[in-house]
Amino acid sequence: MPKTFLSIGECMIELSQAGDGHLKKGFAGDSFNTAWYARAFLGNDWRVSYFTALGTDRLSDEMLSFMNGAGIASDHVRRIEGRNPGMYMIHLKDGERSFQYWRDTSAAKLLAEDGDRLRAAIDDAALVYFSGITLAILSPGDRSRLLAEIRRARELGKTVAFDPNLRPRLWENTETMCAAVSDGARVATMIFPSFDDEHSHFGDANPEATAKRYRDLGAELVAVKDGENGIRIMSAGPVTHVPAHPANPVRDTTSAGDSFNGAFLAMHLRGQPCRDAAAFAAKVAARVIEQPGALIGSDHLPQPDAA
Repeated sequence: MPKTFLSIGECMIELSQAGDGHLKKGFAGDSFNTAWYARAFLGNDWRVSYFTALGTDRLSDEMLSFMNGAGIASDHVRRIEGRNPGMYMIHLKDGERSFQYWRDTSAAKLLAEDGDRLRAAIDDAALVYFSGITLAILSPGDRSRLLAEIRRARELGKTVAFDPNLRPRLWENTETMCAAVSDGARVATMIFPSFDDEHSHFGDANPEATAKRYRDLGAELVAVKDGENGIRIMSAGPVTHVPAHPANPVRDTTSAGDSFNGAFLAMHLRGQPCRDAAAFAAKVAARVIEQPGALIGSDHLPQPDAA
């Protein structure tokens, strides 16, 4: 039986500019993007699964079809009558993106409500991935339930990967966000923070300080993404620096970090040393931001032997 890479979070309807005032519809979201890129680089000995909640509407049906068509299993997805997927629109300026969201009735906000379904999905997995956005959309009670199940997964020897993905607008205040993200970090074995966010909200002086803070919370490996300054990796030994890969031109930075995470984890699961996994993941992220939208096809992605 193939081992399972499980990603937990919210997949949304993505609206992006298609020219002449038209919009293009897609499906994306930080944790789903990571699952997409992990699927692109994992072999048939790994199954990639997505855990969320969706409505019973037509767009939810389309989203499930999209997941399954991409080779991402959806058998643990809960369907909730009267709810629907969240939606966001990408606004681009000089390659940098901003977002406008519609997610008040998003079914994904209830993804951890069914504890039995959540536990079954995690029990099936060898690796569990989640993000700060996953935590942000949940009620305090459901957030605690999710973290308890993920803590149990780590205690059972599963790999737990976490991207803090700090998004203040999703939280009632910065203090709550930082406390919840720190709780998420305490149950994770691998953490993928972005230095700009960590500097802004935790006050870290440099990427090494970010890495140390998360290591002190119990992570076995921290890979700090720092844009064009590259990646700092802290595990058992000294900090390792991996250069960023150049992108030309930068068209859309959506999913840069998500694609890095998915590619890194895939290479790690395939037995690559951390430095090699990060170098390849940096190349993937560069190719992704050269294209519009969060998800790009395999024809635009490098192959692992090019790392």
